[in-house]
Amino acid sequence: MPEDKNSHIIHTIKAYGKSLLSFIRRRVKNDADAEDILQDVWYQFSSVINSEPIEQTSAWLYRVARNKITDKHKKKTETLLDDMLATDEDEEETENFKAILFAETNTPETEYLRNLFWEELFLALDELPDEQKQVFIWQELEDVPFEEIAKRTGQNINTLVSRKRYAVLHLRKRLKQLYLEITEY
Repeated sequence: MPEDKNSHIIHTIKAYGKSLLSFIRRRVKNDADAEDILQDVWYQFSSVINSEPIEQTSAWLYRVARNKITDKHKKKTETLLDDMLATDEDEEETENFKAILFAETNTPETEYLRNLFWEELFLALDELPDEQKQVFIWQELEDVPFEEIAKRTGQNINTLVSRKRYAVLHLRKRLKQLYLEITEY
């Protein structure tokens, strides 16, 4: 039986490896990150396949890949939260907010709050002009330096910094109510 599962794993890697890597590459900053995420997906797949059957392998693989990409963005977003929400007077509340969103435990409540935060963040990003939204995503979520963004867009770095600043101000205003609701929770 273990030989059968190993051959299933190898067959799955051959069948989905290239397309899954391509899917991940389109959503992360560089190839090294994409390969790390893909390796995590395969590791999780090999762990799960030994304990329970997976009915829709393709859907499962892409869902796990999306979750791993989101986890990577969440780690980067911890510093983003400092930038968007922290002021000297409410530093303790910001720590409570981060503790809720980035708790090690996965309770239904923390998972709900995380999903709510990401939904609200992306809704607020969609309200921005495309130039501000794109600079913010590249700089904060994909960790692309301003110099690289300047090369990609042909824009002056100061212009890009200004666009990001407007995006941050909008996000602060837009996410303030969610922040207050979560910290009172």
